[in-house]
Amino acid sequence: MVDPSTAAALAAGITPCRVSRKEYEKELDRLQTELVRMQEWIRHTGFRLVVVFERRDTAGKGGTIKRILDRLNARQCRVVALGTPTERERTQWYFQRYLVHLPAAGEIVLLDRSWYNRAGVERVMGFCTDGEYDDFLRTCPQIERALVCSGIVLVKYWLSLSDEEQERRFQERIDNPGKRWKLSAMDLEARARWVDFAAAKDEMFAYTDIREAPWHVVDADDKRTARLNLISHLLSVVPYGDVPHERVVLPPRQEKAYKRPPIDSQTWVPRRYLQG
Repeated sequence: MVDPSTAAALAAGITPCRVSRKEYEKELDRLQTELVRMQEWIRHTGFRLVVVFERRDTAGKGGTIKRILDRLNARQCRVVALGTPTERERTQWYFQRYLVHLPAAGEIVLLDRSWYNRAGVERVMGFCTDGEYDDFLRTCPQIERALVCSGIVLVKYWLSLSDEEQERRFQERIDNPGKRWKLSAMDLEARARWVDFAAAKDEMFAYTDIREAPWHVVDADDKRTARLNLISHLLSVVPYGDVPHERVVLPPRQEKAYKRPPIDSQTWVPRRYLQG
């Protein structure tokens, strides 16, 4: 049986290809260059792009966002990852603290932890009431339709992870001192409530997988190919093109009588390493 992700590729006329680690690095380099072209076009045309990232724990969301940002100009592309709401924010309209971060003309906003917190962790962990949850499901599609109607392009990704792969990644975090900090008490509790989170995700999709802003599901069992597939899809939904550039000519270096202080008068970082 063909898996859904492969079936979607075949339906779109795409033939999936296997990539080695070396081929992954080469293709990632190409896609990151295309992201730079896309950002230049967005800045030039005043396009506004919002990308929502949601997932199971350990699905590789942070690593994917990092690869997207790697070469982009942080002044026009920013990540929004809001923490626990303050006491004041708890008294606001739920969407209020998210909407203030929407992009202006020529900007990209990547939502790492979006308003969908209410449909996931808040719902499962009991951090919101049934009334607040029901209001979210009613209001969210209306908000997203309004954003799209205003000219914002809203792209939503769900990074899908199998039970077995999540188990392996959790164990890797436990065993690896360099990754142990990623494992929180909330992650462990979420793991214990696997079925509850699955049910919450399915209900969230039932209400918010709308024509104007559909959910795009990414097979995240392999981190490298998940990054390539997501980035290539993102590039396909933005109608970017080349931007005209003026020819750049370096001006001559300034010539002026000035004597600099001795180089050893500065505090230098010890040279522990030398070029091989």
